[in-house]
This record gives sequence, C-alpha cells and structure tokens, in this order.
Amino acid sequence: MPRATPIDADQPPPITSLKALARAEGSCTRCPLYKDATQAVPGNGKASARIMLVGEQPGNDEDLAGEPFIGPAGRMLDKALADAGITRADTFVTNAVKHFKFELRGKRRLHKKPSAYEIERCNWWLDLEKRIVGPELIIALGVTAARALTGRPVTIARVRRTVMSSDGFRLVVTVHPSSLLRLPDEVSRKREYQRFVSDLQFCNALVAHGIPTQKT
Repeated sequence: MPRATPIDADQPPPITSLKALARAEGSCTRCPLYKDATQAVPGNGKASARIMLVGEQPGNDEDLAGEPFIGPAGRMLDKALADAGITRADTFVTNAVKHFKFELRGKRRLHKKPSAYEIERCNWWLDLEKRIVGPELIIALGVTAARALTGRPVTIARVRRTVMSSDGFRLVVTVHPSSLLRLPDEVSRKREYQRFVSDLQFCNALVAHGIPTQKT
C-alpha cells in the first residue's frame, strides 16, 4: 500500500501544532467517511509525549464525544497502561483513521473495519501527528494501526515485541484493547490482558532504557 505524505498543493501552509491540526482534521474530506460520521476525532495527549499509541478508528462513543479511547476499549487501555506503569496523560493517543466507520443495525451503529484506501488517505493526518509530537516510540494497537504505520499487512503474532523502524520512528505492535473485550471467557481475558500489560511494560522499558531496532 503506498504511503501518504503530507504534501498537497490544495492544502494550507504546514501545520505545526496539535491545536491547528485538530481544526484542520475537523474539515477533512479526504475520504468518504466524513459524510456519515458525527465529527473527526483528533489525537489527544501530551504534545511532547515520548510514547504515541495508535488505534484503528473512533468507536461510537468517541464519534459522539470527539475524543479518542473513551469507550469500553479506552477504559481497558487506561487500566492496562496504569498496570504497566504508564501514565496516559504523559502519552499521545490517536487512531489511524479519524472518522467512525459503521453500519446500521436497527438504531445501533456497529463498527466496520476501514478499507486500505481509507487507511491510506488518513495517513496524511497520522504523519503530521508523528512529526508534531516526535515520540521516541509508537505503539500500534492492532492490525489496522500496524498497517497504517508500516504500509503493509501485518500479523501481530509474527511481529509482537519486535522493535521495528517505521518512517524514522521506533515501532512496537501489540493487540488492540477491544480484542480483549471480545474474548469468550474470563480465563482467556485474564491471560490475554496480562500479555497486553506485559507488552506495554516492555514498551515502557524500551523508552526508559533504549533497545536497538531489530527489524525494518
């Protein structure tokens, strides 16, 4: 999948702050998802964060509130970050796709996976976020985020805990917290939650002490 770069003759002068970026994202029409979503959901967090976490896309709660990771998956992420010794307020949290993609089931809006085209078009914003924040480490939460950051399909089982290089940034891939909510029983949820926390602890240690990149 070709990478998107923030160079477009139709765009305004370079965006250099998260506040300006959020305003620009609010008027984004780079793909059709803006037509049905309530609003764009920009990233949120510390402008100089050492760790950036990238999910897939906003969910229903996030779409309505305009903030990332505030629903059930967000609460799971907050708990796991705390258990891993990471303060969410010290991180920058965003999504690969900024608008909620869904299908209607009665009155319910159910999550629908974004397409490769939608991911590619939204890379414009993700690239700008990376350059403004300048994190020491990016954590991809799930396969959509991993694809957005690497430009290719990724299997989590094959790259989990592998420190990769992505567009000049160090990258680690782990699961999306929503996947833990879908597990069928408490034993599985507890086991996979501890693996997720362990991944985050690994990332925290990486930022604190530094680990050489293992794979590009």
